[in-house]
Amino acid sequence: MSAWLESEWQRLGGGALVFLPLALAYRLVTTLRRALYRAGILKAWRAPVPVIVVGNITAGGTGKTPLVVALVEILSAQGRNPGVVSRGYGRVPPVDGDPRGVVRVLPGVATPELFGDEPVLIARRTGVPVYLSPDRPAAVRALLAAHPEVDVIVSDDGLQHYALARDVEICVVDGERLFGNGLPLPSGPMREPASRLAEVDAAVVNGGTSDRVNAPRQFAMTLGRERFVSLSGEESEPAAFALATRGRRVAAVAGIGNPGRFFSHLERLGVFCDKHPFPDHHLYQASDLRFAGAELVVMTEKDAVKCLAFADSRLWFLRVEAILAPEFDAFLRERIATARAR
Repeated sequence: MSAWLESEWQRLGGGALVFLPLALAYRLVTTLRRALYRAGILKAWRAPVPVIVVGNITAGGTGKTPLVVALVEILSAQGRNPGVVSRGYGRVPPVDGDPRGVVRVLPGVATPELFGDEPVLIARRTGVPVYLSPDRPAAVRALLAAHPEVDVIVSDDGLQHYALARDVEICVVDGERLFGNGLPLPSGPMREPASRLAEVDAAVVNGGTSDRVNAPRQFAMTLGRERFVSLSGEESEPAAFALATRGRRVAAVAGIGNPGRFFSHLERLGVFCDKHPFPDHHLYQASDLRFAGAELVVMTEKDAVKCLAFADSRLWFLRVEAILAPEFDAFLRERIATARAR
């Protein structure tokens, strides 16, 4: 169902027309809600430290997670002590924890089933404090109370969570799919209209810049510095991995918003596979990866964190890093400084 819906989002077809009344209602509600926050009728909470929100205006994967990891690394290199908050997609709230559902993601302990795949990946890659709650102000308060050394917060996927005031807004755009048919959910992929980009501080376009992205600043992001990693810890450079897989039966799996991007990435690296897309945030079982005749299974890093419990020697993932121009570092430093000076 989700694959069909996402294909409909890329065109003005029958599916879009069927859901149009719901789409119009969705747009009305989201527009009204944003207006209430802008008018001060609904109150946003401002943290005592700068807050950087990374999000998107479309449903589905755009590349936010690699950018959040890169942001944490950039901020750390600038001498800051970042922390991350997120909602935690699909997580199970603790029954005996904070009634607001605030939990910390502990690397090596937290599982994607309980905490969401992206927060677990971010915690493991960065080592910084990662706190989850549907109430993001509550997550920030809990994080700062436990880690007073944190002096900047990165909010993962919180562009529409207006209850948390922000100093910097960064919208990630998929350079391949852009805005699909341009319609609101569920007729199209739009959480907010494309005009919302005029209000963010910067748009980061995954795959290159675009004339259709009308933001005050635009930065291209590419995914590179690739290496293949087995779930047992062995690493291989792309050229060596491509050579080792030549003539072997390889299956590729991707439970992300745009699995085609991952499959194309593998082919550009010389790794040719049988393609097996799964729904975004799919929780894998060992049976999902039993492909007849497959000697190796290659997946994204986000998928890999959900397969550690039943890892075997066949399972590998592609680790990538977000690559941004040096101008992005300068933009981030300047934007935080000017925002806090107001």
